[in-house]
Amino acid sequence: MARLPRLTLPDHPHHVIQRGNNRQTVFTDGEDFEKMLTLMGEHSQKNGMAVHAYVLMPNHFHLLVTPTSEAGLPKMMQSMGRAYAQYFNKRHQRTGTLWDGRYRATVLEAQSFLLPCMTYIDLNPVRGGLVEQAADYRWSSCAHWLGLKHDRLLSPHACYWALGNTPFAREAAYQALLGAGLSSQTEGALVRTALNGWALGSAEFIEALQQKTDRRLLQSRPGRPRKASAPQ
Repeated sequence: MARLPRLTLPDHPHHVIQRGNNRQTVFTDGEDFEKMLTLMGEHSQKNGMAVHAYVLMPNHFHLLVTPTSEAGLPKMMQSMGRAYAQYFNKRHQRTGTLWDGRYRATVLEAQSFLLPCMTYIDLNPVRGGLVEQAADYRWSSCAHWLGLKHDRLLSPHACYWALGNTPFAREAAYQALLGAGLSSQTEGALVRTALNGWALGSAEFIEALQQKTDRRLLQSRPGRPRKASAPQ
């Protein structure tokens, strides 16, 4: 079966996942992490991308971004990924593929899934056993949204602004979201849709998106198609 083209729609948030080839380590120390963040800042700005959340794990990374054009996300990921691979191979005296093929991504309905996706991304180091508190992980967006540091890479989405009328209120509300965590069902949906490229949102959201693209947005139901009923 032919592989579907990536789904990229301007002005909608996208959850992006990029893994190391064969799940190999792609960030070995602070210098590697810093290099990727520098490249992320350069290429997101160059390609008109608003970055709302990120986490760099040792063998993969997640992004939550909103592109301003259809070409913005693929251009950013291609140029950033290529530049980092060249840097990594040179620094660590290696050759060959660094990334596990093309990046995976999907479009999210902001009102329902943007904050859960931010929460999922920032809690990744806790789930991975790297830290006990999400804010303690240096290579994520978490500390910024809790007001513990300022990260120039990040841009607030309207859904984050809606958490409160003051910075303190927003930070406290986001801390509460992190403390509550996510259901396994929500976590599964966030990962599954990103890896397979299916849009994530309500039926109304999917229907509205479908008017903007010819690309299929939902997975087909298993089994043979039903035969059309005879006209009445």
